Amino acid sequence: MNTNADLLKELRIDRSASAEPPPSRRGLWLGLLAVAVVVGLGAGGWALFGGEDGIEVQTAAAAPIAATSSGAASVLDATGYVVPRRIATVSAKVTGKVREVLIEEGMRVEAGQIMATLDPIDADSARTLAVSQLEAARSQAGSVQAQLKEAEVNATRLGQLVGQKLVSRQQYDQAIAVRDSLRAQLATAQRNTQVSSDSLRIADNGVDNTVVRAPFAGIIIAKSAQPGEIISPSAAGGGFTRTGIGTIVDMDSLEIEVDVNEAYIGKVQPKMPVEATLNAYPDWKIPAEVIAIIPTADRSKATVKVRIAFKQRDSRIVPDMGVRVSFLDQIKPDAAASAPRPVGVLVPNNAVTQRAVDGKDTDVVFVVEDRKAVATPVQAGEVRGEQRVVLSGLAPGDTVVSGPPSTLQDGAEVVEKTAE
Repeated sequence: MNTNADLLKELRIDRSASAEPPPSRRGLWLGLLAVAVVVGLGAGGWALFGGEDGIEVQTAAAAPIAATSSGAASVLDATGYVVPRRIATVSAKVTGKVREVLIEEGMRVEAGQIMATLDPIDADSARTLAVSQLEAARSQAGSVQAQLKEAEVNATRLGQLVGQKLVSRQQYDQAIAVRDSLRAQLATAQRNTQVSSDSLRIADNGVDNTVVRAPFAGIIIAKSAQPGEIISPSAAGGGFTRTGIGTIVDMDSLEIEVDVNEAYIGKVQPKMPVEATLNAYPDWKIPAEVIAIIPTADRSKATVKVRIAFKQRDSRIVPDMGVRVSFLDQIKPDAAASAPRPVGVLVPNNAVTQRAVDGKDTDVVFVVEDRKAVATPVQAGEVRGEQRVVLSGLAPGDTVVSGPPSTLQDGAEVVEKTAE
């Protein structure tokens, strides 16, 4: 049987045994590290695919300065279109139904050549009536003329008899009155004959108006009517009536019209040599010269229109073609061979900006390389319209930022804006 002393020994703490080690926290730290890695990868993926990619900018390619075939330097470049000086949509002078169309697109016609004919039934009927009226007027004039001849003979005879007291004065006076009346009737008949003749001439014009002729030599660029359609000089019938047979262009009258910014119009002079390049034939340099500077400005576009004449004609030049022109310095022919080749490239005028480089403001252009804007110091040259010459620092084909924002810095991430 246990005593009280034994009970007390059982309640005593045994400190000779080693304490059990605490649980390890290594797994906890590994878990936290894994969570951090996942969060970091998620944030990086969001930034790469779903977040902000960089500053959105408009870009353009640096273009080489093309040498002119004459060797002269270009002082101003502009764009425009080929336009005809003589162009006409040919129509009939009268309203009628088209009977025959004798033209096709691309066909060459000479001045006065028949392009189409209208149904001449009404015009022919009017002419037949005019012919009948003229014949009737001529018959009436002939009848009165015969009566007048008889009356003049009778009056002459009675005049001799009245002098011999063989007839009364009254008979002679009556004969004179008849003669004068017939003279008046003959004058009226002759005037009626003239009126009928004029009516016949008008009827002839009416018949001629049913024939549509080319007003000048040129090329047909549009055929607007077909046989059976109604044609009229002015629109009628709710817009369903044709107003023209076709459109003809005098290809010898083709010229160039360009809009020059009014800030640079002072560089353009009449008779100034020009080199034109058609968009359809970029390697073909066409000599031209300034015809005139239209003395008015377009206030909405702040431009002045300039007319330019081609110095050589070619069938490849057609209306409404896009064309780029270079206004050239006037140099002597012997200096053309020794003229230096153009140096530099052309960039948008707003691509050149100023940034602090080594503590000094310097002309720079931001070049896009690997989605980053690299501030490149350049030597800027003259302004040509909406473009500017960069003499050094850039190469043809470099992608530059147009109108860089003031917040754009060297090495900044950029996104090229898609041109609309």
